[in-house]
Amino acid sequence: MASHAPPPITPRLDLNFRLDDQDLPRHWFDGDAFKTRLFDAMSITFPEGERFFIACVRDFAGSISDPALRHDVRQFTHQEAQHRHQHQCFNRRLAAQGIKVDKIEANIRHVLFDICRQQLSATHTLAMTTAAEHLTAILSHNLFERPELFARADPRVRALLAWHAVEEVEHKGVAFDVFQTVAHGSYLRRTGALLQVTLSYTFQVAQIMNHMFKVDGYTRRQRWGLWARGLWWLWGRPGLLRTVIGPYLAWFKPGYHPWQTPMLPSFERWARHLQATDNPVAASDALLPP
Repeated sequence: MASHAPPPITPRLDLNFRLDDQDLPRHWFDGDAFKTRLFDAMSITFPEGERFFIACVRDFAGSISDPALRHDVRQFTHQEAQHRHQHQCFNRRLAAQGIKVDKIEANIRHVLFDICRQQLSATHTLAMTTAAEHLTAILSHNLFERPELFARADPRVRALLAWHAVEEVEHKGVAFDVFQTVAHGSYLRRTGALLQVTLSYTFQVAQIMNHMFKVDGYTRRQRWGLWARGLWWLWGRPGLLRTVIGPYLAWFKPGYHPWQTPMLPSFERWARHLQATDNPVAASDALLPP
């Protein structure tokens, strides 16, 4: 399959998502605890995860001879740093709700930096980074191009997710290219890392969500009900995750490259509105069906 030309990687600085607004509801996604806490749990993982990705790509920065790839690595770093900052702002809201954000982040930091980066090779932690970037890119495609599923989410958080999705897709090939052309990573390491990251991240997010449900005051029986309805929302019809199965499996093709999937079809509309208004909430709202 032919690869498509990637767009320029463009860090967008100091966007105001109004995450400190007092009227932002606790369950901001359709008043639904499962939908909300799924993305809240992912947000808690992002600051330390983004820092890990930057470190793993930078391990090979000194060996990159291609000026274009060196430039892309710098832009990748800037984007990931912005993602870390904005999700730290969002996560302060979660801490104020009684979520043990500091403890969860400390656990994530211990696993990623004290275990993975100390005990695994730089090539393997880069493979983990490429795998995580694949997951975020295919989820970002799904989120951005199916706005009808997010129509009942709070516009401010929806705008945060849309912006993050755009930039994840813009730089989705950077860690992969460093892994392939600089680290000379193998097919088995790349595919094995995706299975590793998929299982570990799914378990991690589920644990965080269960903690959040307890903080929200749900009983054990109520939590089982949340999980049953939530998993149907993810995998039933229309199902948030049903359409990512094909893109997920594409990773296992020997000749796979992230840019075999083109840029987001709705990207230009979003970018035009952001440039015209300097308002990420308005740009995200422009994606909604009329």
